[in-house]
Amino acid sequence: MSKVCQITGKKVISGNNVSHSNRKTRRTFSPNLHVKRFFVPEMEEWITLKVSAAGLRVINKKGIYAALLDADKSGNLYKH
Repeated sequence: MSKVCQITGKKVISGNNVSHSNRKTRRTFSPNLHVKRFFVPEMEEWITLKVSAAGLRVINKKGIYAALLDADKSGNLYKH
């Protein structure tokens, strides 16, 4: 799978490394991703998601089922 959060949709972005002499070379900024298993009581099953730290905060705030519904609406949720 790619480096994309399945809840928030965060993905790799690019930028520059800037040295002391101000030379610029391209680099990538990766999201802080973790592979986590969640139990969804409404579906009575475990699911595995690749979520960012911000995605974990969203899940803690809204609940896993509401976060999954929002991610599905926005098109971020990866389905096997």
